[in-house]
Amino acid sequence: MSTRERPAMAATTDPATDAAVTAGRYPRPPVSLEEAEWVWRELSVEALRPGGKPEVVRLAVIAGLTRATGARYGDLLRVRAEDLDLGPEPGAATRRARAHAGPEAGEGSVVVRHGKHRTVRVHRLPPEVVLLLRHWMVVRTELAAELEGSVPRALLLTVHHTHDNGTTVSSGLPITRQGLVLSWRRFVHRTNARFGAVRPPLPTRFEQVRRAWVEAGVHDPGREEPTTLEAGRESVPRA
Repeated sequence: MSTRERPAMAATTDPATDAAVTAGRYPRPPVSLEEAEWVWRELSVEALRPGGKPEVVRLAVIAGLTRATGARYGDLLRVRAEDLDLGPEPGAATRRARAHAGPEAGEGSVVVRHGKHRTVRVHRLPPEVVLLLRHWMVVRTELAAELEGSVPRALLLTVHHTHDNGTTVSSGLPITRQGLVLSWRRFVHRTNARFGAVRPPLPTRFEQVRRAWVEAGVHDPGREEPTTLEAGRESVPRA
């Protein structure tokens, strides 16, 4: 039989095979909003416990920023320390200022460059995420203490000594996308082993959790800033 005479595959393909192909072609479905919120509560509580591991603090920051902004891994890797505005230090405000602070007291903001076009948006950060970020800023300074020179500008840094082609690389350096992937998977494996008998397993892809927040509209869409903001932030250092 010639190639032209062969029957179309769609007419003879098993429906089960079609379903398998479709599942492999399209993204996996997001978890429920309740499940995503459980992840956020678990990480944020664990991160602020005395003696909390730096990796858990960093993962809580990632979850908090994702929940607040809808950012993907690539977007978060572009966030720098100077892109944060965490507001005044706790206790700096007077009693009168606190009395008139209103519902926005304790909030902050972050600049995120979204997608391949690096669309610049400023997102509001709720107080609970600001609290985590303040803690992380102390942790990241400690992680970079052994590095020569100043602390890297990237917000998210490595928390362990790693190996690159047989060479030991110090902690405190900007983390890679693969590092974020592995960090989330370690948390998933630990959590699934701990709660395996009482709750459904977490997915190994953080994207399924991110999409739950985005599709529910939990994140702040932010306001778009002109690209000149980039040049201004590069040339004018913060005090």
